[in-house]
Amino acid sequence: MSGLPRRTKQTVANPLQEWSFLNVSESEEEAPDEDDWKPETKPPKAKKPAKPRKETQKKTVAKPKNTAAPKPRKTASKKVSSVSSPTNRVPELMPGNTEIFSAKPVAGVLIKEERKSIGIYEFGGEMPPDRLIKQEVLSPKPSTLKIAKPRKAPQKKQGPKTGAAKQGQVKKERMSLSVDEFPSTSSMYIETQMKEEEPPDDFTFDEPPLKKLKTSMDSLGKPVKKVSHGFTGEEQGMNWNFVEVLSEKTNVDPWVCSNLIKLFKEENTIPFIARYRKELINDLDAEALREVQQGLEDLRAVTKKAHNMVEKLKKEGKLSASLQTDILNSKSTDEIEHVCAPFKTGSKGTKAQRARQLGLETPARALIECPGQLNLYSYMKGDTEGLATLQDIENGVQHILADMMAKDKDTLDHIKNLCKQNYVTIHSAMAKVTGKEKDKPVKDVDKFRLYHDFTSNINRIQHHQILAINRGENLKILTVKVNIPDRVKDAFCRWCVNERWRPKQYAKPELMKILHNSVDDSYKRLIYPLLCREYRSKLSSDAEKESIMMFGRNLRQLLLANPVRGRTILGVDPGYKHGCKLAIISPTNQILHTDVVYLHTGHAHGMREADKIKWLLEKFSCYTVAIGNGTACRETERYFADLIQRKFFAPLEVVYCIASEAGASIYSVSPEAAKEMPDLDPNLRSAVSIARRVQDPLAELVKIEPKHIGVGMYQHDVSQALLKATLDSVVEECVSFVGVDINICSETLLRHIAGLNSARAKNVIEWREKNGPFLNREQLKSVKGLGPKSFQQCAGFIRIDQEYVKGLCRDQTGGQASTLGESGLPVASGSKLKPGKKTAKSAANIVSKPNPLDQTCIHPESYSIAMRFVSLVGGNASDIGTQKIQKQVSSFAQQDGVDNIAEKLKTTVPTLQLIIDGLCQPEGFDIRTEFDKPDFKTNIVCFDDLHVGAVLTGKVENATLFGAFVDIGVGKAGLIPMRYITEAKLSKEKRRRSLGLGPGERVEVKVLFIDSKQCKITLDLLRVL
Repeated sequence: MSGLPRRTKQTVANPLQEWSFLNVSESEEEAPDEDDWKPETKPPKAKKPAKPRKETQKKTVAKPKNTAAPKPRKTASKKVSSVSSPTNRVPELMPGNTEIFSAKPVAGVLIKEERKSIGIYEFGGEMPPDRLIKQEVLSPKPSTLKIAKPRKAPQKKQGPKTGAAKQGQVKKERMSLSVDEFPSTSSMYIETQMKEEEPPDDFTFDEPPLKKLKTSMDSLGKPVKKVSHGFTGEEQGMNWNFVEVLSEKTNVDPWVCSNLIKLFKEENTIPFIARYRKELINDLDAEALREVQQGLEDLRAVTKKAHNMVEKLKKEGKLSASLQTDILNSKSTDEIEHVCAPFKTGSKGTKAQRARQLGLETPARALIECPGQLNLYSYMKGDTEGLATLQDIENGVQHILADMMAKDKDTLDHIKNLCKQNYVTIHSAMAKVTGKEKDKPVKDVDKFRLYHDFTSNINRIQHHQILAINRGENLKILTVKVNIPDRVKDAFCRWCVNERWRPKQYAKPELMKILHNSVDDSYKRLIYPLLCREYRSKLSSDAEKESIMMFGRNLRQLLLANPVRGRTILGVDPGYKHGCKLAIISPTNQILHTDVVYLHTGHAHGMREADKIKWLLEKFSCYTVAIGNGTACRETERYFADLIQRKFFAPLEVVYCIASEAGASIYSVSPEAAKEMPDLDPNLRSAVSIARRVQDPLAELVKIEPKHIGVGMYQHDVSQALLKATLDSVVEECVSFVGVDINICSETLLRHIAGLNSARAKNVIEWREKNGPFLNREQLKSVKGLGPKSFQQCAGFIRIDQEYVKGLCRDQTGGQASTLGESGLPVASGSKLKPGKKTAKSAANIVSKPNPLDQTCIHPESYSIAMRFVSLVGGNASDIGTQKIQKQVSSFAQQDGVDNIAEKLKTTVPTLQLIIDGLCQPEGFDIRTEFDKPDFKTNIVCFDDLHVGAVLTGKVENATLFGAFVDIGVGKAGLIPMRYITEAKLSKEKRRRSLGLGPGERVEVKVLFIDSKQCKITLDLLRVL
């Protein structure tokens, strides 16, 4: 039953009754030509005839006599493109589907709903006779595919016989619809089978399960299911192609969109797709994949809303064929809202609706079709409100015509084209304060002074300006209006009267006046507000998405900051009254010492605290200080800079850096921090967090909710759900691309690996504690809750330190550490593997031998190709990550070429390139080494020392849509406006969208302007260091 839509299910009709159309919609009754394509609709279920079951089982449906077989229809087997449309699927007829849309016994009458859902061969072209699929209707077992011979009559296992001529007619009809046979109408045995099986409804629209799938070669040279181009279950019933709309929306090639729809449907994660499926996505980066994924979710939401609206209106009896077509044509939720607005319940209805209820739609249409025969006086009824006077009737006709114009697609397209050709602006002004609001002080008015009288073209306005205007409007400080030039209205009215809505016959002046008033009313009351809503909605949506993308880029830059390894670090959380909290962290991230010093309570006390700090630094051999950038940051920075300049800490050469403490306070009082540092005061935990952010930014920042890290702008004005999803995806991407050593990483870091979650990460830690360290990636399969799909997604991002594992194996051989269980897995002393079906099955196939490839980024699915490649270059597994293998691979690649080698190994070039990178990267390679380290300093520059033209170096603190804020060490960040951040000033690596100028970048800047009163500094970007 899988793969069968509900709309093709059939029920056996009463054999004694005449056939009649039970489920024919209004559009089917009115349409004379069956070949005209209409969107597929889900017909209501036909009720079974109220007859005793025994009688139904004994009798069969009588076929009409003396009828000629209908000629095969060529339109039923038109060729279809590789990008499927909603009608290009072939729902398979299964044994239990016997609900027949019945017809009267007239020769040649075919069933419309079956013709719509059956008559097209999936892969294009007419279905050849030797490919007809035969259904075993009477078998209680699942259906199997059999190839029916072209001239052999279909077998019948039961039921009364019919004439040979009638069988021939029926068969020709079936062949014209590209199917072998319809379900038998002999219901006696079928009813019994249906009662026995009763399979559940399955709405798998993607591919019929019984068809033989075409295969193609994946990156490993193995056959995989061919990605279907365009058709997905979400697209079912819509009048537009899912892939084409998604491609147009995201500016991504259609074939890439089609592959991504398939990959996302199979629950592949973005890091896995970006690294291991490059050949299917045209080498898109993770940020582009997130854009496509968000666009896909938006289209799914539109599809769901459209179908829900159709079902709702159908239940209320308000659905017509034209209304359903308009809903299914909509490509956005705003369009659906506009189409369905007049039919919402709980209101009196629109003016046009009330006029239609009075019966004025006929004269309204007559004014356009045959105005010469229209007599409005004939519709007057003195005792009926709305029809009492001629003016009432004219108003009603006017409202109906205005409504028709506002919902006409050609009319709306024309007015939108006119707007594109003209200068449409958005204007903001100060809101008028009236009534009680006069006495209340208005906050933040000065913050919006730039927008007190602001006008901009809607095509040129910046995203941050839209967000600022929206915030001011929400605070009732600003009023916003979209201005469309009057010439647009004049041109539109002329076009409507003279072309689109011009009467087909001569119309009297009084009727033309009604038409003119209708056009004017439609524009002012319906079309102009609609255009304003669409413009505001699109501008706000684009600005919101760009803001969220900026958050993601900044967070990615922050998480991938180069870690400072091998140093003991002193973390300082500055403060005045409550002192500065200190925490000393070892190179292995362990807390060595915590303390509190009071540096800003007087000179004498400050010098005594300096001796204490010097003693701590000498005791723990620490020469690196990380100062949080919160309250008292600059005073604390000046304190340490003075001591360093005086060589107070000699012989230690102490340096310091400023670290972001965004989110540190929230983390310090979180349950996770309490679990990790139960004996520490929350104030001291923040100092530990600051030190660890410098030592390993990624491992520490993943503990904090991304939106609290404080990178970006207007984070409270955007969709919180979308912001959280994007930032979580960025964290997953960064953690996965860096990789984690599964034997030493924390549960917090592990849960952000692609394919894992909190429960699976917890199970991995429990397995490690119970059975000892992991020896290879294959052992992940024995972890509870980690199935094949999860293993596929996470395995490539898990690292296993080979030196650690080899030492462990030597210890095991000597019997020092742990013993091996029956399955060969390392088991902690005294523990036993619980016997279980799943454990025994997985453990039997897992080898506890280390694999050198487990320390690389190569996926286990490519291990066989990697080892064949190592053999080709003349190396061995022990050479992985050494200079020897690098030289061998380099010379071999230059000699044969990567393309030829990939063809020889039967793999793709992206997969081979990934294998080459994995083999050549040294052991312990970290992609974060390509990013910038913290900017360590020994002195400080004062704000008063700045002058225009000064050239300084600094570090980007935050990037926004209007520029980047740079810390130049004077206590106030300077702004580089976006117009100065040009592509020529960025390196080639930084020009990529995902590696744009962001937090952590070291830059060289020039001072352009200094505003001492407001402490504002304007900078020019010279180059990225």
